[in-house]
Amino acid sequence: MGSFLKEAKRRGDTMDNRNDRKHTYKEAGVDVRGAERAKGKMGALTASPDPRVLNRGGAFASLFVPRFDGVADPVLVLKSEEPGSKQQLAFEHGRIESICQDLIHHLVNDIVVMGAKPEVVLDTILCGRIEQETVLAIVEHLAAACRGLDCSLVGGETSEQPGVLATGQYMLNASILGVADRARIVDGSRIRPGDKVVALASNGLHTNGYSLVRRLMADRPEIMAETIGGMRFLDAILLPHTCYYRPLRDWLGDPAVHGMAHITGGGIEGNVKRILPEGTRARIELGRLEVHPLFRVIQRFGNVPEDDMLQTFNMGAGLVVVMEAKRVSALIGHLKTSGCQAYEVGEIVAGNQDVVFVGELQW
Repeated sequence: MGSFLKEAKRRGDTMDNRNDRKHTYKEAGVDVRGAERAKGKMGALTASPDPRVLNRGGAFASLFVPRFDGVADPVLVLKSEEPGSKQQLAFEHGRIESICQDLIHHLVNDIVVMGAKPEVVLDTILCGRIEQETVLAIVEHLAAACRGLDCSLVGGETSEQPGVLATGQYMLNASILGVADRARIVDGSRIRPGDKVVALASNGLHTNGYSLVRRLMADRPEIMAETIGGMRFLDAILLPHTCYYRPLRDWLGDPAVHGMAHITGGGIEGNVKRILPEGTRARIELGRLEVHPLFRVIQRFGNVPEDDMLQTFNMGAGLVVVMEAKRVSALIGHLKTSGCQAYEVGEIVAGNQDVVFVGELQW
């Protein structure tokens, strides 16, 4: 009985010692003071020359004056996006600037195809631990990407989540607000048989298909020795997403443009179908599609079926414009002067709100 009491007392003393241990938020992995120091430096990085941005350091939300010069009947255009598993590769290889450009370029493209001009962006940075140098670099590059596209990074959220994400692991996403004149919205409703489909060239993967590519890199590591257009495979797949805002800016609201589609996940078929009105069909000539050489390498190393390639990747067409036939050459000429390659790849015919491929890809 005496030994039992002694053991019970020993256990009680151990529990008391455990209960006496002080637990802090910092010990749990969240450094509030460190986060405050990092956030205190963000204001200078996100300073905007736009007088409509009324931000003040430490405010709970961002202030923006809804004044849109030259827009008679403004309609706000909103979108959220994240750069998918490409960001894991980018952070693994120190490509912070390029993944920030990916995120902003993708967002801007998604509202440009609605006929909108970008205005302001809010970001979210999730991480296992706030590494000040990395977090400030992310904010700096996001803000720079916005300024280069006539918009402003006006705020966001930086969240330290130990136990959810590992130290050194980051997840980015952002939301954008743009504006379009109601009379100049581009939503595909004016697409009709006889319109032409114009493809704007991509520079590669953009931000889609990386789960397949990462699997291929693991299964066939020799693919890393491939070169595409003089670039190493890794450099080619981490090129920032092409942004089409500046090349298309002067054509936003042009009555000849009846619809636009950003070619992301789902490929040409999945995205063009989203803008087609009833009674129409997009007829895409595969033989005219200028396949980016990166996709030839991916298909060859992965033995990826052609229909899976078309469904997963943009295949070299990053954005599609559906427009009046008589204005096609004018648009293509304008885009060329902006350094954007474009070409006719199909037409609109009567159909059942679908996309059909004819001919064969020229691998």
